[in-house]
Amino acid sequence: MFISGYLVLKWMHILAVVYWLGGEWGVFQTAFHILNPRLSLEERRHHLETAYRIDILARLGILLLLPLGFQMGADMGVNPFGAWVIPVWVFMLAWMSLTFSAFVKRGTATGLKLTLWDEKIRYVVIPLLFLTAVYSLFTGGPLSARWYAAKVLIYSLLLVIGLILRFVMRHWAVIFRQLAETGPTPALERQLDREGSMSRKLAYLYWIGIAGNAFIGVVKPF
Repeated sequence: MFISGYLVLKWMHILAVVYWLGGEWGVFQTAFHILNPRLSLEERRHHLETAYRIDILARLGILLLLPLGFQMGADMGVNPFGAWVIPVWVFMLAWMSLTFSAFVKRGTATGLKLTLWDEKIRYVVIPLLFLTAVYSLFTGGPLSARWYAAKVLIYSLLLVIGLILRFVMRHWAVIFRQLAETGPTPALERQLDREGSMSRKLAYLYWIGIAGNAFIGVVKPF
């Protein structure tokens, strides 16, 4: 029985989206307990740790989508950079290893350094994807298929939202260290509440963007 390599990539692509979307939903629900001032500090910190453990699957799923989409686009003839498929896979696997290492070392000086490197990579990748997609949408190249260029554009914007949410979670860890030192204060609780409210709004936008991108990839409406 012959199994198409493209179908295997498609299967992996679906799994990556499932882990991305499901992970974000798990973090969203856990955040209600993290931000609940009626719970003990220890219990809230336990929920924060749970959120980190759920979120790592979403983070890896997000990154895995890039080499999968890159190769699938090359196979379909809508991505002219097919010669870069292997380098992109090597780069992305290294990036995923960095992200996972930062998760393993979270809460340490090494983990912080790895996290900062992870973020610095995004500062390069996000503009590169965004500018390539916008240029292609308005000029017809190099990503000549408009639906493919639109997917890359939305993906780059979703990476921005993900980066903001990463900043929020990292700041929550800082606030919880302050709570442990000083005890609960109205100012810190208000800050957590404001950031939680902003994160929930971004999460809704996140889900709409993920669902919209999946729709474009399947239907190819333009």
